[in-house]
Amino acid sequence: MKFSNAKLPTRLGAFRVYAFVDKDGKEHAALVKGNVKGKARVPVRIHSSCLTGDVFGSLKCDCRAQLEAALRFMARRPFGIIVYLNQEGRGIGLYNKIRAYALQEQGYDTAEANEMLGFSRDGRDFGPAARMLKFLGVKSVLLLTNNPLKMYSVCMHGIKVAGRIPLHTKPTKYNRRYLATKIVKLGHYAD
Repeated sequence: MKFSNAKLPTRLGAFRVYAFVDKDGKEHAALVKGNVKGKARVPVRIHSSCLTGDVFGSLKCDCRAQLEAALRFMARRPFGIIVYLNQEGRGIGLYNKIRAYALQEQGYDTAEANEMLGFSRDGRDFGPAARMLKFLGVKSVLLLTNNPLKMYSVCMHGIKVAGRIPLHTKPTKYNRRYLATKIVKLGHYAD
């Protein structure tokens, strides 16, 4: 895994940003606060890219709200990491995610739309996140997540999950069905 890194001052404090290139040529990032090398119980948010939510502010999902909550959480801690994985649309890519949005406008939920397009409900791979965390020298993590699959996958890739920190976001009238689908069909915790 190739990498580069530099200081990154933000409105929430000073971080170091790492850019990684995985074996498939995909680029991922890690925003690191403080010294995490050799530390246990490092707060970590593994966040999958969401152009429509993170950048454009879509209300159809809770991605931007989760990312902002994680950034605020890390800003109040002496150390922590936000891993930003390049796997748009639960791993189906931007083009297919927009096709799934069109199916959702016809009444299908996000899981049904992905399956209608020939994909799994959630095709994301958290292996790159685990490799990045190993590279950064993290011993164990406290995952900021509502997704048990993410916790399991990180463990299966050799990172000890010492605990989970729920990520609470405020539902909107546009994402209530999406959030319900995450709980009912994708098994997310409903803290």
